Amino acid sequence: MSSLVPANVDQVLCPVCNRGFEKLLIEEHVNKCLFLNVNTNAPNSKRSNCTESKFSPQEKRVKFDNEFPGSSRTKEKQQVEKSMKENTGKEPKTPLAESMRPLDLADIVGQIQAFGPGSMLRPMLEQNKVPNMILWGPPGCGKTSVANVIANICKKYNNMRFVKLSATMSGISDVKDVVKIAHNEAQFKRKTILFMDEIHRFNKLQQDTFLPHVENGTITLIGATTENPSFSLNNALLSRCRVVVLEKLSVHNIIEILKRALKKNKQAAIIKDKNWNSDCKTELLKYLIEEESLKWLAEVCDGDARVALNALELALAARDPGDALHSTGPATLTLEDIQNGIKRSHMVYDKSGEEHYNIISALQKSIRASDDNAALYWTVRALHGGEDPLYIARRLIRTACEDIGLADRNALVEAVACLQGCQHIGMPECDVLLSQCAVRLARAPKSRELHDAMKRCQRSLTAARGPLPSVPLHLRNAPTKLMKQLGYGKGYNISHRDDSGLTYLPEGLEDHNFFKDDNGMD
Repeated sequence: MSSLVPANVDQVLCPVCNRGFEKLLIEEHVNKCLFLNVNTNAPNSKRSNCTESKFSPQEKRVKFDNEFPGSSRTKEKQQVEKSMKENTGKEPKTPLAESMRPLDLADIVGQIQAFGPGSMLRPMLEQNKVPNMILWGPPGCGKTSVANVIANICKKYNNMRFVKLSATMSGISDVKDVVKIAHNEAQFKRKTILFMDEIHRFNKLQQDTFLPHVENGTITLIGATTENPSFSLNNALLSRCRVVVLEKLSVHNIIEILKRALKKNKQAAIIKDKNWNSDCKTELLKYLIEEESLKWLAEVCDGDARVALNALELALAARDPGDALHSTGPATLTLEDIQNGIKRSHMVYDKSGEEHYNIISALQKSIRASDDNAALYWTVRALHGGEDPLYIARRLIRTACEDIGLADRNALVEAVACLQGCQHIGMPECDVLLSQCAVRLARAPKSRELHDAMKRCQRSLTAARGPLPSVPLHLRNAPTKLMKQLGYGKGYNISHRDDSGLTYLPEGLEDHNFFKDDNGMD
């Protein structure tokens, strides 16, 4: 205990490092000392008493100085850890799909109409002008890749700042923090570009947060969504942003992306077939990939470049020759290997989104055009995507009335029977019921006479001004004596309209025929 007493009685020992300081300086020193040593203590452990420490004050100071960031010991430790990671391969590896993101506009594959030469957006981006826009397209079409290109453009200029958020992980508070910093950056004439991925995850009340800041130019908003902006985004926000539609990538585009990935890998080569030339230089190659296998991958990924790249990475990892490279040569990845290891990809279909309505609309219009082949295709595709069979059956009933109508009265009966059959047996057995009903309605004679007459009648009621005309007295029911005295039902007879001498439409519409168009044609 004697070693802990300060030599100078005017000095006070620091409870952290056991060093002596004057009374006027001890408080300032303890605050600094606690801040610097806070990370060296376990979060749940109690600070040990200075008298119980097994290190002397000098040893503590030496240990602390060596562990301080930037010291020689810390740098040496970092170098050792880095070399160990390189030797053991434990460093986290970037996924192939992430490493293949384009850095320049010229590297974007596909999307010629939106960002290709001659488009309106490309020269704007080349001139360092980024507008407010909503990128709308299916998964894997390049929305985040376009944002990555814009982020790379911002790095080249000191007056632009790029911030990336995702609505799946961020909230309104994060947006407010970005806006707060953007206000400060604007004072130094720096523009803030905010990329909000999956922006449709914000409800319309949350989307209102962007409005004033986009309006006054505090931030430039780039949103990415897979949902139809007309349904998922606020109309006020859409009026301030340009909607950029990104199409699904073609098979040719996917093949080009896969070839770029293999070229960047530098350890794989593409061969025509199994009969490749064994005399070619393959010392530095680990994989040989048949060209047909790349084509198959591009066909089954359904236009999703991320799915294709992930499948390629999985296939290469499964065929990694490892240490046996020099003895057995590069591993050959054939079409059979990929087909056995990777099954067909998912189908893009959203039972509550736009694709849901697109496919059911295509089904009804195919039936209307009497194209039984197309009607069968859209029915099976909707079921393959997971559509509710009862929803399809209900739409078939509507089609039987709207497009076939009076031309074949049994069509409605069979459509209702199809719905009842689907309710009884369910999926997957009811698929044949729906297919049969769709083909039968497509082959049936068509008549929209009743549907068109109903629409004309609806338009007539909508266009009517003032109160609607009263029901003629002779058509009214007269259950009481008073009603009979008022003339209800007077003169009514059950004869045919040509023989009864009565009119059955209200006053003013006696000569109107809803089964003829506005020009009087049938």
